[in-house]
Amino acid sequence: MEIEAAKLLGAGLAVVGVIGSGIGIGNIFASYIQAVGRNPAAQSAVFPMTMLGFALVEAIALFALVIALVILFG
Repeated sequence: MEIEAAKLLGAGLAVVGVIGSGIGIGNIFASYIQAVGRNPAAQSAVFPMTMLGFALVEAIALFALVIALVILFG
């Protein structure tokens, strides 16, 4: 296998982590909408934790993207 083909294959496999991040972000916001729908008064308490969860899950996607770029251009 040529080295360029291996780099492309490795970068593609590294980006698979973004799928999990997309599912995680969907679950976070679905839970947020459900929680606020059940108890609108709790929105101010739930929203900061939602944003924290979103940031942590999004960081995983960014790490996967950085690893893919390092594989491609490193």
